[in-house]
Amino acid sequence: MKTNKLINIFVGMLFLAACAPATPIEPTADVNAIRTSAAYTVVAEFTLTAAAFTPTAQPPTETPTQEPPTATATDAFTTDPTLAALGTPAALCDDYNFDIASLDVTIPDGTPMTPNQEFVKTWKIKNTGDCTWGDGYSLIYSYGERMSGDPVPFSVVVLPGQEVEVSVNFKAPGTLGEYTSAWQMVNPRGISFGGKEDILFVKIIVQ
Repeated sequence: MKTNKLINIFVGMLFLAACAPATPIEPTADVNAIRTSAAYTVVAEFTLTAAAFTPTAQPPTETPTQEPPTATATDAFTTDPTLAALGTPAALCDDYNFDIASLDVTIPDGTPMTPNQEFVKTWKIKNTGDCTWGDGYSLIYSYGERMSGDPVPFSVVVLPGQEVEVSVNFKAPGTLGEYTSAWQMVNPRGISFGGKEDILFVKIIVQ
């Protein structure tokens, strides 16, 4: 009786062993999950690569703007285009000044005149530049009442450091009153020189 039971148990075990699969069944992988994971991995790798090779933007460099040089009042009287092109300041070539005590040779300021009276105003000035004055150097009208002013041409050569008398022929206005006329030196190129403080004045009173 025991032998039959053992035989039945043994046969049953063999039957179960024969029916069981040879290898365990692996669970089916989720294809969509695998694709999603791979996509995230690729994106992450591209992001890291881009970060490693992307140069850091540098802030723009501002170029300072230079202000143009401010012209002075003296420049208007001394700038000679020809000399400037050669790099030589006009003041080194053509310049003059005067001694206020001996400036007015004729017609002191406030001299009375009759209407339409003709007169000659003469000043004494000094050549303080490096160039010699000669033909072409003269006085030129600057501002004020011109009074028919006509400068007298140079008749002498004036070396640097020498003094010279310069003159203008005038005609007093026909109307009563006080009149002032301003003049300054000019070179043969038509360029006036000397500073504002060197302008020559004549002042008369028509009465």
